[in-house]
Amino acid sequence: MNEDQVKGVGEKVKGKINEGLGKVTNDPAQEAKGDAQQVEGEARKELGDAKEDLKDAADDAAKP
Repeated sequence: MNEDQVKGVGEKVKGKINEGLGKVTNDPAQEAKGDAQQVEGEARKELGDAKEDLKDAADDAAKP
């Protein structure tokens, strides 16, 4: 697991918390912030996944 994957998952978790907090407090801005954090987190995680796949492919290609 690389840094982008870890940070992406962390951002998604923070987003879920903010979204839930916004629902509980009836704060649409907080909910929107949480939604945006989740989208950002997912994008960062996917970037990390792609980097990891590329690294794995390069490692496999280097093997005899």
